[in-house]
This record gives sequence, structure tokens and C-alpha cells, in this order.
Amino acid sequence: MLPKNVTIVEVGARDGLQNERRAVPTADKIHFIDLLSETGLRWIEATSFVSPKAIPQLADAAEVFSRIRKAPGVRYPVLVPNLKGYERAHDCGVDAIAVFTAASEAFTRRNINMTIEESIATFAGVVRRAKDDGLWVRGYISTAFGSPFGDVVTALTVRDVCVRLVELGCDELSIGDTIGVGVPSQVEELVPLVARAISLDRIAFHFHDTRGTALANVYAALQHGVHIFDSSAGGLGGCPYAPGATGNVGTEDVLYMLHGMSIETGVDLTKVRAASRFIRNVIDHELTSKAFQALEATTV
Repeated sequence: MLPKNVTIVEVGARDGLQNERRAVPTADKIHFIDLLSETGLRWIEATSFVSPKAIPQLADAAEVFSRIRKAPGVRYPVLVPNLKGYERAHDCGVDAIAVFTAASEAFTRRNINMTIEESIATFAGVVRRAKDDGLWVRGYISTAFGSPFGDVVTALTVRDVCVRLVELGCDELSIGDTIGVGVPSQVEELVPLVARAISLDRIAFHFHDTRGTALANVYAALQHGVHIFDSSAGGLGGCPYAPGATGNVGTEDVLYMLHGMSIETGVDLTKVRAASRFIRNVIDHELTSKAFQALEATTV
């Protein structure tokens, strides 16, 4: 069941940098994305058009998106929280967006001050506008494997939220382990359940490595035919609204494992490392990707 090819969706420039304590200079964000554009990645999430008050680290979204070098064959989706954010993004010429809800009621209330049902209703108008404008739309489902606020998240709830987002018109769904509590047995339960309702060609997984289980979860999903995964250069990231959430699974870690298994990605690991090395020097702290650390240590 292992796929021969896997698509990597790079989220470091958005999901990674939004969690930095200090804002990264705009010019450095642009250069970071431009370096990623040279790696063979075909999907690079560029930024988020949320309120600058909510995520000040991404207050320069319009300038970043407008100034990055758009490589042929690469798409640069952006996150939008509502119609206002969508309009700002659309004015910059985006052709792909992402909306977000969660499988945890408590997290959804803390994150966007809505119930799950209210969030879906809010995004219905955003997705409708985007599809009318000819844009590609992704839907994020956060906290699919557990909530930071103690409420129980079930696989059935995740499946139901996925179905609702597809009914809205989302082209692809990214199912996220926001706080990094998931284990392979949960993946093995969830993937077949979702796949009975939605084609695996439309399903991505987004694992955080808080407890060191992200690569094991990627492998469990691979065994069920999943072939789209989110990852972050150097393992950057976390969620500002999820206490204890640390970085995403590192792009270098995923590439190292997949390439070692002879699964093709079209992505140059050495060039991803160069992008990670650049942003590490900008943010001035070490990155968490184990493959990045090991390869850097052994490179003369």
C-alpha cells in the first residue's frame, strides 16, 4: 500500500514563523520562501491574512506575498480567517487559500471564539467566494488527535468535520495533530474511516512532533495510502493557541525517511537544508529537525 510518490506541503513560512517570539524581518521571510521555491517543492504555504493583532508575526502578509518570487509550477496558498482576510488576500493576487476549523469544541472556542458549527458556517461564505473567483481551497482540521483543553476528540467527529468541509467546496483537507499527541494506532483508525467518505487524493496529514511520534504517524498513514503530508523546514512551528504545542515534523526528517524508502518527492533535501540554515541564522536558535541536525553535523 505504500505510495510511490508523496507530495510535501511546506508550511514553515506560515505555521513555523507565526510561533516565533520575535517577528522575522519581511525581507528575510521573502528570502526564506524564495530559497524554498528552489528545492522542488510544489506547495509552499506563504503566510496568513489574519488580523495583525491576533498574529503580529505575520502582519506583513500582503508585502510578503506580493514580493516573493513565484516559481513556475509552484503554488503558494495563504491562510484566511474570514471574508475580510479573503479580500485582502485576493487583492494581492493569491490563487489558493486555506480555511481552518477544529475537531475540538474547546480549542475552536479558544482559537477563533466560535463553535465548530459556527466556524463552518463562517467559512461557507469564504469558500463560496473563493470558488466563484476560481481559487483552490484547502480546509484545515486542527486537534484531530487530541485537545489541549481536556475535551475528548473522536475519529467520528474528525470524519464528520472533514465531510462538512468537502460539502462546502474544499478541494483538499489537512488533518492536524496540533499538539502532537497522536500515535500510529489512532492514524490507523482514522484514515480508513475518512477514506470511506472522501478520496485519499484529497486528504493530507499535518503532524507535530511534540512527543516524538510524528514520523511514526507519517509511516502509519503511508501504509494506508496517504500521499500528501505537511511539514516544516527545520521543524519550525507550533500553535500560539495550543499550550505545549511544539514544532511541526521537520521537512528534512520526512524527506530523509521517504527517500530512504525509495518514495519519490521531487524535493532536493540539500536545498531544503540550505533554506533551514538561512532561517536558523535569522531566528538565532537551533532547529528541532533531527535529520537537519545530523546532516549539518556530518557535513564538512
